[in-house]
Amino acid sequence: MFLLKRTLIGLLRSHEQTGDRAKDPMLKSHFYKLPKDKAWEEVISTLKKMQGYKVLHEVQSVGEIVLEKRTVFGRTMDITISVISVNPLQSAVDIYSASRGSLGDLGSNYRVILDIYRTLDKKMSAFLIK
Repeated sequence: MFLLKRTLIGLLRSHEQTGDRAKDPMLKSHFYKLPKDKAWEEVISTLKKMQGYKVLHEVQSVGEIVLEKRTVFGRTMDITISVISVNPLQSAVDIYSASRGSLGDLGSNYRVILDIYRTLDKKMSAFLIK
């Protein structure tokens, strides 16, 4: 039922993002017990190994990584991942994903965010704060 709702929303919307105040619990920021520099290393090395994603740009000083992903239908998705220092021992990861073009994304940006979070959480499971 929930996935159907996301697909219907995706008929109109072609972007999705995570954050502290997200209404959807699946789109809440993910927190890790790691300083920002260590979290950055884990995130960037994990993203570079993910199939179907291409790292276009990375700026460690501001904690931003820009990725590109092509869908099976040939559309391009632009994904920005932010690694944020919450305090000296804790970091947060937020994701913004948008599809190029004027039509909706049928929920593909939502699924991409979940895929990236799943992969990061698996890689950094020892540091994940639930």
